[in-house]
Amino acid sequence: MKNRLYCFLIVLPVCLVLAGCANSDKMGWYVINPMLKKGRINIEFLLSGVGWTIALTLACVTLAFIIGFAVSLAGISESRPVNWAYRIYVEIFRSIPPLVSILWVYYGLPVLMGADLNPFVSATIALSLYGSGFIAEILRGGVQSVARGQFEAADSIGLTRFDKLRYVVLPQAIRRSLPALGNQVVIMLKMSSLAAFIGVAEVVRRANELSVTEYRPLEIYTFLVLEYLVLVLVVSWGIRRLEKRLGADERHAGGGSTGSHGQTQ
Repeated sequence: MKNRLYCFLIVLPVCLVLAGCANSDKMGWYVINPMLKKGRINIEFLLSGVGWTIALTLACVTLAFIIGFAVSLAGISESRPVNWAYRIYVEIFRSIPPLVSILWVYYGLPVLMGADLNPFVSATIALSLYGSGFIAEILRGGVQSVARGQFEAADSIGLTRFDKLRYVVLPQAIRRSLPALGNQVVIMLKMSSLAAFIGVAEVVRRANELSVTEYRPLEIYTFLVLEYLVLVLVVSWGIRRLEKRLGADERHAGGGSTGSHGQTQ
């Protein structure tokens, strides 16, 4: 019920603004008016970029999670050199702006490799490396938040290091890190818009192309805002559902803390 109320409070002002603008003679909402043939064609053109946005986001998130998980294992290692390597990796990829990374991979990496990379692959590589640094830190923090007693209990029953991570530590760490990980997914969805600079035909690129053709930037970019609003709301809703299912929702935090305190006593 609360989620529906939040969506209503967000969408209602947008609809009121659009309705008010539609009454102005200076506006050209006909370019995205679904009642007109030209408007329908333009809307279809703008929506054709949604698939590329979703595909790029899924590719980046998947690769970033794989790399970030592997890197986070180095972050919890007892070896000092491994920890230093982890810290260097995280600081490098978190410090470089994602747009700079995309441009470097697209224009610079082919020079080093001697082979061209298409825009989609270049954006996937750059954004995945960028996101992996943040995900590695989130997962490392989640592992370190697990009570020391859990590690000692796993050691007492003779679990190997791998089994201890798999059955005891990681399930708790991932549940505790899920809100932050979900926030990172939303951030990477929005960062996919930067791929427009190298020609990926996602929603921003489509809006730029249509704006140049129609000379109606206000109307077209307003439609782009609504596209991202819907995408982010859907992703946020899915993440909240997953949080509740895995018991990572804030409403369950109090119960979890009480349980941990009881075990400590």
